[in-house]
Amino acid sequence: MPSGTRIVEFDRPDMASGALGTAEAWARVNPPVSPEEREFQKTRIRSLLKSRNAVLVAHYYVDADIQDLAEETGGCVSDSLEMARFGRDHGADTLVVSGVRFMGETAKILSPEKRILMPDLDATCSLDLGCDPLAFKQFRAQYPDRTVVVYANTSAAVKAQADWMVTSSIGLDIVADLHRQGKKILWAPDRHLGSYIQRQTGADMVLWQGSCTVHDEFKGIELDLMRQEHPDALILVHPESPAGVVALADVVGSTSRLLAAVQESSADTFIVATDQGLLHKMRLAAPDKTFIAAPTAGESATCKSCAHCPWMAMNSLKGIADALEFNLNEVHLDPALGQRAKICIDRMLDFAAAHRQKIQPGADLAQEQALFAKVGPA
Repeated sequence: MPSGTRIVEFDRPDMASGALGTAEAWARVNPPVSPEEREFQKTRIRSLLKSRNAVLVAHYYVDADIQDLAEETGGCVSDSLEMARFGRDHGADTLVVSGVRFMGETAKILSPEKRILMPDLDATCSLDLGCDPLAFKQFRAQYPDRTVVVYANTSAAVKAQADWMVTSSIGLDIVADLHRQGKKILWAPDRHLGSYIQRQTGADMVLWQGSCTVHDEFKGIELDLMRQEHPDALILVHPESPAGVVALADVVGSTSRLLAAVQESSADTFIVATDQGLLHKMRLAAPDKTFIAAPTAGESATCKSCAHCPWMAMNSLKGIADALEFNLNEVHLDPALGQRAKICIDRMLDFAAAHRQKIQPGADLAQEQALFAKVGPA
């Protein structure tokens, strides 16, 4: 294991044998950086983006300075799919994807002609790690009659085996539509999001048993205690969270939907059960409101509000600058694999267009809440 790293446990089920287990991976811990160093690296990045005809796209969960720099320089801050779509439609020759590995792969799938760089290619995702492509192939073979639906948080090699890819904001609609057609579903990899959609649609679903290391740690009992402390607060929950946490939510949805809830709701205090990286964008969107990170551990733990992906934390300003200056950490993908993986993504985008839906939520929170009450993300 490299020095300056931490060990992270994640779910790695062997669905072919029926065994459920955990495994360990490492995540690099970036050293503290002085304000002067941060400003130096930001100046360096601004210059390199211009000289390399590059654009920076960042996920809501990465460092606040990276988010701000992406928007300042004409890039974007969003969820994984919108990052890839923005990069595809942008005129830049090079995309710098600040997030985790599957996001860089998705960008390469949608923009095969562009150079895709990342601050750190070792930054990954527990859902991706916990769904090995070969194991997934063996699992699929047990259910040849099922329509394969995979979450965006998977490798290109898993997407290449799928009929549909979905995001948390459109997965329920797509599964509901497939259910109406009489389709039986094989879902991967997040068990919490999959079981949530299964409960709401009544679809016949076989679930891969993966989970997000961040969202899986939220505790319903701790969230209930926090609500007692802040009775007027709205609870915002990402559907990758356990059922007991989702049951306490006022709003359930993707990162974009939770952000919209903050902007549109009349509430002035929010308890947020997702990665703390999103709180930066929420505070910018509603500076007069109060945001409280939902607890991820019990009273006896040393950390009660530490919900932050260890791999998202590997993204750094220096990593971005070095990638641009020295052409480091380029994402390479077999073209044939990329073409196969693109099929399930295009199918989702075509579905959204045909149903005149957006991947992003609507602006009318009251209407959205009424429409999707007890249903979840659209």
